[in-house]
Amino acid sequence: MRNILTAALLLGCISLYAQKPAQKPDSSDGKFYAQSGATRALKIDAAVTTNHEVTIKGQRVPYKVTAGSLPVWDEEGKTIAGVFYTYFERTGVADQDARPLVFSFNGGPGTASVWMQIGYTGPRVLKIDDEGYPVQPYGLKDNPHSILDVADIVYIDPVNTGFSRTAGKDVPGSKFFGVNQDVKYLAEWINTFISRYKRWASPKYLVGESYGTTRVSGLALELMNAQWIYVNGVVLVSPTDLGIERSGPAEAALRLPYYAATAWYHKALASDLQQKDLTAMLPEVETFTIKEYLPALAEGGFISDAKKKEIAAKVARYSGLPEKVVLQNNLDISTNLFWKELLRDRGYTIGRLDSRYLGIDRRDGGERPDFNAELTSWLHSFTPAINMYLREELKYKTDLKYYMFGPVFPWDNNGNRTGENLRQAMAQNPYLHVMIQSGYYDGACDYFNAKYSMWQLDPSGRMKDRLSWEGYRSGHMMYLRKDDLATSNDHLREFILKAIPKAGQAAKY
Repeated sequence: MRNILTAALLLGCISLYAQKPAQKPDSSDGKFYAQSGATRALKIDAAVTTNHEVTIKGQRVPYKVTAGSLPVWDEEGKTIAGVFYTYFERTGVADQDARPLVFSFNGGPGTASVWMQIGYTGPRVLKIDDEGYPVQPYGLKDNPHSILDVADIVYIDPVNTGFSRTAGKDVPGSKFFGVNQDVKYLAEWINTFISRYKRWASPKYLVGESYGTTRVSGLALELMNAQWIYVNGVVLVSPTDLGIERSGPAEAALRLPYYAATAWYHKALASDLQQKDLTAMLPEVETFTIKEYLPALAEGGFISDAKKKEIAAKVARYSGLPEKVVLQNNLDISTNLFWKELLRDRGYTIGRLDSRYLGIDRRDGGERPDFNAELTSWLHSFTPAINMYLREELKYKTDLKYYMFGPVFPWDNNGNRTGENLRQAMAQNPYLHVMIQSGYYDGACDYFNAKYSMWQLDPSGRMKDRLSWEGYRSGHMMYLRKDDLATSNDHLREFILKAIPKAGQAAKY
């Protein structure tokens, strides 16, 4: 499935440098079109501001939005890229210095901030049904759950995502496209943003989704060590493994609770498990995973036949798969096989990022689905909405293509120690709190692996009072489900306010 997703990221890439950059823009009214014709080059240092209001939790909230880009410089001060952002700032605030500021990233690593901007925390959200499926006509509506009532938000598109671009074809992608390169230049960019908008005094937060959790975990330490910027909170939405090792038996075993959640949703479990509520059933599976399944897998080929059959029967019971399939795969069920096998007899595959979504393959045989059922559904609704929003409501005028997925490969994954980076940042900054948010039906960044990351993040156990986890009855983008949009934003709001120290409270152990 990784190959399928990678291909999706690379499709539709355009040449950015076929024409010369635009002439000087008139940013006062958002006219970014070149005076002499259309262009697909980014204005690296320009912005447009519009004013709006929204009702959040029954309260009227006036705000302004600045959509634009700021430069990225190299070590010699040469401009090498422009990073596009949308900055949502509540107006009429008496003390802006005390107002929290949230920097929001999505993942990919080649995707823009569109998902959380118009799906989760922003004041405008896309029109979808109550479970998150596309509806037409496309469009947006006010978000009564947005966190804009308690915090200002900056949505950031890393280089070659959204409208962000390098400054010229001679700028090598290797300066941006890698775990550590990404963190380094974005930390510099955040410093520039904070200075431009005079937000040095504000409590600061990082929110990342999917690969964005790798990004913000690294940024928590890079901001502190290289920019002297200390953040109050880091939120990991559907986190990656953060470079925390879990290969072999651990990797295989940790998938099972997600399998159980998915099978429960599709009513594929035995009746005694099916009649329990999801969160009442899962602790049983989690206990089996840690105390029986993981040790059994560790025995490998030397496990006794009787023990192997006993474990296979339980894995089948909790996963909804036939015991024969579990035995044929030596107790280790890959995610691809699970997505293909669970509903094979019903003629459907299930989604990778959200297993509530169903797909139809060319043939029922095989070991993996033909496509990601959920991803194509999301692109269906998000792509028109973000283009309408930026170009029409926010008045950002450009002929640039908005990259939902942009060309950022090859991506350098070497030296990924972002989980350890986050631990060090927490250790060095007693103010820093971390919250993890997971959807039970996310098969790419599953909820139990997220819990495992939280357990392993601080082996000393001395900082666990600053670590928390929340689960939701949806998938990777848990906020697309109407009920979870409300709940997850409430959890964010509570986290932001909780992580602000009381007046006079010193940062010390």
